[in-house]
Amino acid sequence: MTQQESLVEYGARRVIITITAIFCALLEIVDTTIVNVALNDMRGNLGATMSEVGWVVTAYAIGNVIIIPMTSWLAQQFGRRNYFAVSIIIFTVSSFLCGNASVLWELVLFRFIQGVGGGALLVTSQTIITESYPVEKRGMAQAIYGLGVIIGPTLGPPLGGYIVDNFSWPYIFYINIPIGVIATLLTLQFVRSPKFAEKKAANEIDWWGIAFLAMAVGSLQYVLERGQEDDWFSDGTIATLAVVSVLGFFFFVWRELVYKNPIVELRVLKNGNLRIGTVLSFVMGFGLYGSTFVIPLYTQGIMGWTATQSGLLMLPAALMTAFMMPFIGQLLGKGVSQPLLIAIGMLAFFVYSFWGYKIISPDTGKDAFFWMLIVRGVGLAMLFIPITALSLSSLKGVQIGQGAAFTGMARQLGGSFGIALITTFVSRRNQLHRNDLVSDLDINNPVVANRLHAMQASFMQKGADATTALKRAYQSLEYSIVKQQTVLSYMDVFLYLGVLFLIFVPLVLMVRAKKQTGKIDASAMH
Repeated sequence: MTQQESLVEYGARRVIITITAIFCALLEIVDTTIVNVALNDMRGNLGATMSEVGWVVTAYAIGNVIIIPMTSWLAQQFGRRNYFAVSIIIFTVSSFLCGNASVLWELVLFRFIQGVGGGALLVTSQTIITESYPVEKRGMAQAIYGLGVIIGPTLGPPLGGYIVDNFSWPYIFYINIPIGVIATLLTLQFVRSPKFAEKKAANEIDWWGIAFLAMAVGSLQYVLERGQEDDWFSDGTIATLAVVSVLGFFFFVWRELVYKNPIVELRVLKNGNLRIGTVLSFVMGFGLYGSTFVIPLYTQGIMGWTATQSGLLMLPAALMTAFMMPFIGQLLGKGVSQPLLIAIGMLAFFVYSFWGYKIISPDTGKDAFFWMLIVRGVGLAMLFIPITALSLSSLKGVQIGQGAAFTGMARQLGGSFGIALITTFVSRRNQLHRNDLVSDLDINNPVVANRLHAMQASFMQKGADATTALKRAYQSLEYSIVKQQTVLSYMDVFLYLGVLFLIFVPLVLMVRAKKQTGKIDASAMH
């Protein structure tokens, strides 16, 4: 019996391991978005500015993106079960400390530690689920894992909104504790570790590689998270960290290619399928996190919805993705082309984005979003599993874990790039659309003058004097301009996102994926 076959589970044991791994993946992903709706409450409670409280999100993302590429190596050093269990414990304890934080920078520190623990959960849970299923059911295993990855970002905002509305912000962290305790006990009892090569002695560990990696991705994540708010390269810190990131990546690549025991095995990227899959994972992360980011902004900022209402709007799409996942897994199992499914998923995402471009306005009703978001759900289901399967299809042994770490980091960085670029794009387009709208509002234009006089008369009827009424009329006009320019900017976001995915459709169809040679040894996949 091969090592891979010895790790396959059956019956109740496989169900328990699968549920444990999915809950851990969900814990990690939900925590990337759940705090967004609580930032305002945190700011008031901790006496911080909005800029300062943004570090609660940034610190977690930096911790995440630093640890993900190292998960394969760390699992080999300490044993996968032990590493997974310790990561859950770190995540759970830091969740408790986050909820108990009394000052902002305590919370930021504990969020960073939580991100370090959480980064391991995502990639390692994918490994544990995959290795628990026999080779012929690997597509179904990826579908089950995909549920957590796709649904997680959608569950965060409504869950966070409900907790903040009905309890208080520390409880968004406290809910992790019972799940973390149960997941730790189940991991220690049921999860098994494959046998790895002997772990490296301290003097063989690639300490410089670790330092360069942390410097490169940590600085890049900071630049992406804070760039727009700090006016990008006109800010000294942003400019300095951008240079640090470039230098960090340069020295990291050099170190990993020349060192005998690299922390990240870059040579695995010689595999064509993995290179393509890594690029597609980045694009998928861009679309997944970017569109999850822009819709709540639109519904809360323009439509005046609560965080809970905005989050619930996304729920049908997430359920559609969950419904589709097993069918996609079956199609892959029957030999349907991975690039074909990915291309259809990209096309579905284009339809969703163009639909959004056509329907949004200051008065769009809730019902208008339903079918548009259902199409998004279908598209995501057709992207996630085939991209993962394509990426890992021709890798063997420990390469599978290294490949999974690359695609995981690419998806995370894609999301960060997506949010950063969309934030910057909306800001720039806002100014452009404002200039266009204001240029049409000539006070000497009879239509504009009549509208102002009508609004002034309306305010005077409500008891305001002529001067105050005119001032309120101008304020009302300004509010209309801001609302209209923002809607036009969001329309542009949907249009450009759609064009991005449409461009990739023919490119993906040109891919000739290498066939998998032999069975995938998922025992090394982390």
